[in-house]
Amino acid sequence: MIKHLSLKVPTLIVLVVLSLMSACTSKNSKKEESASSDSVQTTSVKEDSLHPISDPLVTAIYTADPSAHVFNGKLYIYPSHDIEAGIPQNDNGDHFDMRDYHILSMDSIPGSVKDNGIALNIKDIPWAGRQLWAPDAAYANKTYYLYFPVKDKQDIFRIGVAKSDSPTGPFKAEPTPIEGSFSIDPAVFADSDGKHYMYFGGIWGGQLQRWRSGKYDVNSKEPDSNQVALSPKVARLSKDMLHFDEKVRDIQILDKDGKPLLAGDHDRRFFEASWLHKYDGKYYFSYSTGDTHYIVYATGDSPYGPFTYQGVILKPVIGWTNHHSIVEFKGKWYLFYHDSSLSGGKTHLRSVKVTELTHRPDGTIETISAYK
Repeated sequence: MIKHLSLKVPTLIVLVVLSLMSACTSKNSKKEESASSDSVQTTSVKEDSLHPISDPLVTAIYTADPSAHVFNGKLYIYPSHDIEAGIPQNDNGDHFDMRDYHILSMDSIPGSVKDNGIALNIKDIPWAGRQLWAPDAAYANKTYYLYFPVKDKQDIFRIGVAKSDSPTGPFKAEPTPIEGSFSIDPAVFADSDGKHYMYFGGIWGGQLQRWRSGKYDVNSKEPDSNQVALSPKVARLSKDMLHFDEKVRDIQILDKDGKPLLAGDHDRRFFEASWLHKYDGKYYFSYSTGDTHYIVYATGDSPYGPFTYQGVILKPVIGWTNHHSIVEFKGKWYLFYHDSSLSGGKTHLRSVKVTELTHRPDGTIETISAYK
């Protein structure tokens, strides 16, 4: 792992702390009985009890949800831009009221990080209402594409796309969202055959539970704890990278016995933050368990899955959310993630970090703790 100077964490109430969070997970029978009534869990920590293994990449602004890509031998990170919006915290995430994107770039790890300024502003997206959440990017057709979720003027999350001739923008948004898109956290994977796939979805504020019938229903809830968990979604992108080239599909996540994970399996089932990478011919689908704050992964033989659950990549971090990306850069693999140590544990003011990731000889991934 990359070692940096430790940051002091002041005395505060943080919303997740390493393995202590297991007490707030699927072992909580009341929570399993009513997943829709989940609320933010809190844990107290003492001053200097946690020492981050990595420093924030930038400190002049708050950044989160990093999607990292290598273009032309250089590393680019596409994060959310956290701000203090003055909105009370709730489970729908209204306090995450981001309004623009800044793209970061690096020539090496470790190394200096450049903030390339505003790449896209919500006011320049014709159909947008509020809340620019976690983005991703891709390159094809001699063009860079920025994919982003934002609520439309009816307060429904859709996924939009913007184009640029530069990986850092500025990007110009298409006049309408991608037809058939919904929910949050788009992640675009370029396979070795040149095809691109978008993975997306997130429950609670991400609204995925409202699409269980195939149509938007504000009253639709999560499945009961003994039912199959909500599935992340995937669709192959068209050659012009602006549309879905097929009907959106469900992604199956199975246990080692081939059974689908259940909604009450909070430590393993999908919540948000899809990512796909390929290693040694195998597809690795990773995601956040959300209300239990783990980054976990499952493997499969196709970009469509099914994927078999394997284990934990990243233990819970300071701050309620956990969102990541995995990328190979100059012969090494890296995990990009965020936490809230810089802001003193404020869940909506996060900072992007990076540490080295290791695939073992058998293909499994070593579990990382963000603190020592």
